[in-house]
Amino acid sequence: RLTELSRIFTTPPLPPIVSPNLLAAMGLLSQIQVWTSAGLCVRNKLIAKMCYVCRDKDRVSAGRARHLTYPLNTATVYTLKLSVDEFKGWRNKRLTLLGMSGVGKTRLACLLRHSNWFHYSGDYRIGTRYLDEPILDNIKQQVMQVPFLRDLLQSDSIYIRNNITVDHLKPVASFLGKLGDPERGGLGLAEFKRRQELHRQAEIATMRDVPEFIRKANTIYGYQHFVNDAGGSVCELDDPEVLRILDECTLILYIKATTHDEQELIRRAALDPKPLYYREAFLDEQLEIYLREFDLPYVALINPDDFVRWVFPRLFAARIPRYTAIARDYGYCITTAELAEVRTEADFLRLVEAALARGASDTRGN
Repeated sequence: RLTELSRIFTTPPLPPIVSPNLLAAMGLLSQIQVWTSAGLCVRNKLIAKMCYVCRDKDRVSAGRARHLTYPLNTATVYTLKLSVDEFKGWRNKRLTLLGMSGVGKTRLACLLRHSNWFHYSGDYRIGTRYLDEPILDNIKQQVMQVPFLRDLLQSDSIYIRNNITVDHLKPVASFLGKLGDPERGGLGLAEFKRRQELHRQAEIATMRDVPEFIRKANTIYGYQHFVNDAGGSVCELDDPEVLRILDECTLILYIKATTHDEQELIRRAALDPKPLYYREAFLDEQLEIYLREFDLPYVALINPDDFVRWVFPRLFAARIPRYTAIARDYGYCITTAELAEVRTEADFLRLVEAALARGASDTRGN
């Protein structure tokens, strides 16, 4: 197959489409279609065409490319960057929304619901599919501490179930919990980290489900377009496979908070501190600083709400470079100020087109 690949790329005329099997033989991405463009490159004794990578036939016929080098002993791959006209012609649009909680991802996804877009809520999927049993176990554990309810539960006189909806995700947050004094509703460090890891694995699985739900949205539910309302902690997962899948299946759009909106999100977090996901390395680092700064010898002495208020601005600052890197390597960026002007699907599509135009300009500048 490598011999065949070499022959194809060195013998005119060049083919309009390169077989996915040939790419698989090179150890590159599988199940993709490639439209070739001009130029040859040689690396690691493999001859490959500089090409644009496309995930489905209706997405584009040709396009701009941005350089990505995959960690494989193979030729360099170029990943697709859409032009405005190509986006307009994309019959089944598929987007992933990234950004901190509160920047407007869910508001936008709910708006698009009314215009033939399937709303895939990452947090909803986490709560109903991957954390359903742990959430129920946590609730039952609390119920068992009340003698009257314990007797009813043990005798199967009552049952408990989650009532999670796309617009009501509190059971997921309550399961994550907050670190600190158990007398104030806090969790011990070991239990807190256990739940954090469960959430991380659930979010990874949820994002890997995106391709299947794209299929279901169209073939079962009849939606033309798809929007992935991803959780705020997707940038923290450190799972390259998740980014690869989202990049292959969707156009990634990072909603960046303006300085004003960033301060507003921090203010809201201080008024109503909510459970959050932290990378373990970040948590360990910040916890050590917090205990030292407030002269606390034990985690159990931490006021759970005070810790969230203290750590949230630091978490926000730590996530921004991660979001920025994802947008740079895989997608595009819009701001919360721009999103605030969106009232209709048409408004949103025009905003995406503006982001694509900026991206094309950035690519030419580089």
